[in-house]
Amino acid sequence: MDIVKKDIYEHLSASEKPVIIYGMGNGADKIMDELEKRHIPVRGVTASDDFVRGQSFRGFEVRGLSCILKEYPEPLILTAFGTSLPEVMEHICGIEEKTELLAPDVPVYGDNIWCMDFFRENRDDIERAYSLLADEQSRRVFEGVINYKLSGKLSYLREVYSSKEEVFEDILKLGNEESYLDLGAYRGDTIDEFLRYAGSYRHITALEPDRKTFARLKAHVKGMENIKLFRMGIWSEDMDMSFSEGYGRGSSIRSGGGELAVTKIDTLYSVRRLTYLKADVEGCERQALIGGVNTLRRDKPKLNIAAYHRSEDIFSLPLLISSIAPDYRIYMRQHPYIPAWDLNIYAK
Repeated sequence: MDIVKKDIYEHLSASEKPVIIYGMGNGADKIMDELEKRHIPVRGVTASDDFVRGQSFRGFEVRGLSCILKEYPEPLILTAFGTSLPEVMEHICGIEEKTELLAPDVPVYGDNIWCMDFFRENRDDIERAYSLLADEQSRRVFEGVINYKLSGKLSYLREVYSSKEEVFEDILKLGNEESYLDLGAYRGDTIDEFLRYAGSYRHITALEPDRKTFARLKAHVKGMENIKLFRMGIWSEDMDMSFSEGYGRGSSIRSGGGELAVTKIDTLYSVRRLTYLKADVEGCERQALIGGVNTLRRDKPKLNIAAYHRSEDIFSLPLLISSIAPDYRIYMRQHPYIPAWDLNIYAK
């Protein structure tokens, strides 16, 4: 692997450009916390001109991007939100043409931050995971995403974007007799995706823990045959856990919430055979796989696993999958998104 020599925080510390945060919310909080810890000053917070409504964030008046660029002819802008909308991604490209822009990688869950120290501490596991990847494109993705995570430079991401059509047509190759488990089914969008590529199916089991989202999922699949829905979470054991809901896609197992029943893949498939597993479960992907060891070894289902919620997912999840079933061929693809969300592991 050809890895960058300096991380984003080293670059920011050495730069004399005024640092401006572009965006508000949880991502901006995490970025600003990390900058504060590293004694890197922030000079302002901005948003697109159409979104400025007199807001304030972390003691800063939120100002329109055009105003910021007038006051600071050459600011260093740090994006602090996620998007896969083509028009927004194109807008970010337009800002890069005017001034330096970076996109710090902060985890959705967990405390580990990508920097050179984190890379060095985990280098052995990173190299082991790289060696497991089944094709050249996966290795390019792995290297490109790590270089992005370290540097914050979006060019590394853009170089490795690919479509989901390529995955379903060339890697997963779903048939019309699949037994599909959808973990984190949300409102049914990934069931629709499955049907688009599989056509028909043998059976679908879908889990969605958020109460309101689950109601919309039920309405979405009404009338479908051979489908079971559960308002449950997935874990490495069968138990009750604390769950914070009402955040849509961001609802997750965490302290401070109400009680939610969670189950294991091995419990759901103690008898029925599993042929295709998709898991996008807000940082619980590792526990989901651990709870499915017997099923994965017995059935070796095709896998579609989110690998972006935690900083370590990009290398720890391939290692885990290989330890469970060493004969899996493991692929990695980055689909268009800023930051490196929609990074997925595919295996068969």
